[in-house]
Amino acid sequence: MRNFLILAVATTVVAGMALAQQRTPSPKGAEVYIVSPADGAVVSSPVRVVFGLRGMGIAPAGVKVDNTGHHHLLIDTAAPANLGTPLPMSDKIVHYGGGQTEAMVKLAPGKHTLQLLLADFVHIPHDPLVISKKITITVK
Repeated sequence: MRNFLILAVATTVVAGMALAQQRTPSPKGAEVYIVSPADGAVVSSPVRVVFGLRGMGIAPAGVKVDNTGHHHLLIDTAAPANLGTPLPMSDKIVHYGGGQTEAMVKLAPGKHTLQLLLADFVHIPHDPLVISKKITITVK
């Protein structure tokens, strides 16, 4: 009986992990973009970054609503290779799980790339991916 209970618990945990790793579908034509700053802009830090979204809505992390997500700002990095797991938090992948649509971002002087990536209620990018064009800015 004890072995059966251990097997049942292990199966439930593994099934739960598999379910949590499924990517949430995004609607056809969904698009995320950076409203400002413009590509090639010369700016001062902190930089006001305004997020744009078409074809989907915004919902905070932890709130599961169809056709919604929340923003993640990729700073000087590419999207992670494994898109089936929650996005890590770092100084290169900044989470806006409160449903924010803009942010003040402190950046060191020099060139930087910015890119938005929309993710679902558990920080997993949608399928198909909803990611903006990468822009380059210079902080003076």
